[in-house]
Amino acid sequence: MRWLNSLATRFAPLAFVVMACVALAQFLLQHSPDAAPLERYGHEAADFLHGHAWTLLGIAIVFWLLAFAGLFHDRHRKRHPDAKADGWVMDALDRLTNRSALEQKLAQEPEPQIIDAEKLADALKSKVIGQDAVCSDMAAQIRRRLALRQRNKPIGVFMLAGPPGTGKTYLAKCLAAELGRSLLHFDMTQFSGGAHAATQLFGASKGYVGSNTYGKLTAALRDTPDAVVLLDEIEKAHPEIHKNFLTAWNDGFITEASDGKQISTTRAIFVLTTNAATDDLQALSATYANDADELRRASTNALREAGFAPEVLNRIDRIFVFKSLSGLDIARVAALEIEAMIKSYGLDVANEGIDPDILIDMMRRQQRIGVGASSRDLVRAVEESLADTLIDAKQHGFARVRLVSDAGAVVARPEA
Repeated sequence: MRWLNSLATRFAPLAFVVMACVALAQFLLQHSPDAAPLERYGHEAADFLHGHAWTLLGIAIVFWLLAFAGLFHDRHRKRHPDAKADGWVMDALDRLTNRSALEQKLAQEPEPQIIDAEKLADALKSKVIGQDAVCSDMAAQIRRRLALRQRNKPIGVFMLAGPPGTGKTYLAKCLAAELGRSLLHFDMTQFSGGAHAATQLFGASKGYVGSNTYGKLTAALRDTPDAVVLLDEIEKAHPEIHKNFLTAWNDGFITEASDGKQISTTRAIFVLTTNAATDDLQALSATYANDADELRRASTNALREAGFAPEVLNRIDRIFVFKSLSGLDIARVAALEIEAMIKSYGLDVANEGIDPDILIDMMRRQQRIGVGASSRDLVRAVEESLADTLIDAKQHGFARVRLVSDAGAVVARPEA
């Protein structure tokens, strides 16, 4: 469009001269019948101009229209610089690459996804006990980010902080299942032994051992780019690994060291768990229970004091603080664990088949442990109390059982 505008602008004055010559020729032919003036100005030139007057006039008009079109286009580009850039990008693509193939690949990219945040929150709450506020907030965050067309960053980078055994890891697993995404689970305690630990995740440079294979994380994201990446106990990873994640969370890619290829992270959801600053975070969670923004600010400061680098915390979209289990939440977790254990032995639990005294006993055990009690303690208590009686029930051919408390022991009886 620029060359056309330039051409039209240059020839527009020439068109004006042509029109003036045509007008002059017509004047001379009409007002000089003796042909003397024609000889003075050139009879043949005047005759030619007169004979092709309409043609020359049409050419002049076309040049003028092109000049005006070019002027309008320039003004439009100045007012809309984005439109100008888009136009030049596509022109460059026509010249430098296979544009149709590029458009086909872009058409295969996932479209923005609209999910029902309330439905997702309810599903998470039904499985992760005692963290209703976290489940609702996470569902809302996921909904907003999935609806974006182009983010050029991961869908989300979320940190789950709080006491051990409160459901942080379990929430990440449930989130992956509810969204229908693969779960890439990395126990970061395995990557704490020096700077070379990063090669296990991101590959080794040429010349080093292992440089002929991809790292565990880069290979996994290459094959499943829309996964939920769970980085469990991230605070225990080597600081060099934290640095390698900065581009993954900020620029939308990680670099495989063996061949230098960039692996996209824009379709992934990163979930980080940490047990750092547990006591401080618990106090902050109670203090700022109704102020999410202030809780985030205070939690960020607490995690920074616990050793997290500011550049790492700045790239986290949301920090969710988990609460310790208390009250009926302990009973709920115990009941679900008992149900899961019964099913693991190939049995079913009868409707209202768990004696309330069993759950009360589980709650008392947790209270005796104190503030450090976690769901893992409940799991151990369930195993110790139920394993033998469930094995006996299986040997006797029971299908559905009821659990009753008998002289301080748990007994599995067949459903009446």
